[in-house]
Amino acid sequence: MGVGRYHSPRRADAAAATRAMILAAGRELFLSQGYAGTTVPQIARAAGVAVPTVYSSAGGKADILAALIEPITRDPAVAETLAAIGGSTDAVEILTLVGEGVRRTHERHWDVIVELFPQSQSEPAAAEVYDRILRAYQEAFGAVADRLAGLGALRPGLSRDDALDLLWFYLGQAAWPTLVRDRGWSLERTARWLTAQVIGALLPVG
Repeated sequence: MGVGRYHSPRRADAAAATRAMILAAGRELFLSQGYAGTTVPQIARAAGVAVPTVYSSAGGKADILAALIEPITRDPAVAETLAAIGGSTDAVEILTLVGEGVRRTHERHWDVIVELFPQSQSEPAAAEVYDRILRAYQEAFGAVADRLAGLGALRPGLSRDDALDLLWFYLGQAAWPTLVRDRGWSLERTARWLTAQVIGALLPVG
């Protein structure tokens, strides 16, 4: 009779804790000195582990960056928002729900979305995660555009693709840091203003 591999919960917990320390160290260094300016030995020193432990526990630098931005894809705000707009026939309410959903996502993942996510674009090994998140973000806005078009709620002359472009312009990743980081607005004020702009851009006047 064969003997199965022994699995130690304590060893698994220790491995998970080590990986968490490495990811936390990578996060702090990427935020403070940038992805390009950070080395694996620096991450190892900050985490208090040996360099080989970094690679065996979390992979290389790109793997660490990918692991840090991956949680954006699992944020429940996206599914919750899409479910809510599916139950509404009021275009203003739909866009308000979308603005609030994007605000909640930014609130929970601000440093990742604004600082780490853009850094992954230039790293080939992390670019797959970047592209996947960007596609998911745009597909979610596409579902909103489909909903508005299906309700006949769009301003005359606007197509579904026009609506998607405007949703991306006003509520996409680039708009938020311009007002919050560069101009010192709160996330709440930013959400209210961006939502008002997209409502004005997409829906008929009056």
